[in-house]
Amino acid sequence: MAQEIRPHAIWLALIGVAGGLMSGLFGVGGGTIIVPALAIWLSMPQKLSAGTSVLAILPTAIVGATTYALQGQVDWIAAICLALGMIVGAQLGTILLQKLSVDVVQWSFMIFLGIVIVTLWFVVPHRDAQIDMTFWTVFFLVVTGFAAGILSGLLGVGGGVIVVPVLMFFFGASDLIAKGTSLLMMIPGSMSATLGNVRRQNVDFRAAAWVGLAACLFVPLGSLLAGWIDPFWGNVAFSLYLVFVVTQMLLRWFKNRAK
Repeated sequence: MAQEIRPHAIWLALIGVAGGLMSGLFGVGGGTIIVPALAIWLSMPQKLSAGTSVLAILPTAIVGATTYALQGQVDWIAAICLALGMIVGAQLGTILLQKLSVDVVQWSFMIFLGIVIVTLWFVVPHRDAQIDMTFWTVFFLVVTGFAAGILSGLLGVGGGVIVVPVLMFFFGASDLIAKGTSLLMMIPGSMSATLGNVRRQNVDFRAAAWVGLAACLFVPLGSLLAGWIDPFWGNVAFSLYLVFVVTQMLLRWFKNRAK
């Protein structure tokens, strides 16, 4: 029995290592790595992969946000605004996961990421940039969190692939503050989405534990790398990561259409 479980656990840990590095380096939850890996490598159903990923993101986000906060790279007010929207959006996302085809959401998401990829090559954030808080800033932060929450519950991602570039390009945050704030926002969002997924039995707790714990060990390394990399090259690396995300989403979409 142990021989059957051990390789499975090793694969889960490797998935967590990759997700943790990406989480710390780019301020994302790692779901864009975790979900396809669970579905492809371990043949886990799509809905169960998404729900398991959201739970694994919780400890990952806690460690990542703590690492960035210790470096002073978190905007707490922005994170609270984002989290308020994300908590509500995550609940809606888990409902949509049960009831709707995700094709339209996936294509909208891919188009959005395509725009972000192009933008990353032309706009480079300054390391000392801050978010200026006004009424409209707070309002649009909540809206951004709501959209990220829907994607979190629906696709199993942490929402950072939306929040990080939006914070940099529309709210004027530095790349490190955007990443740290994004990770802090994910904590309540992941809790909210997980509660919805547990009620709908879309979580594999054992798999989430292996992935989440392995990811926690490598998030600090990713965050240190983010601080060492020049903002321009950080944008280049993030854009290549998003190209990978879009490519794997396209491949999975065509694969599902071919069935």
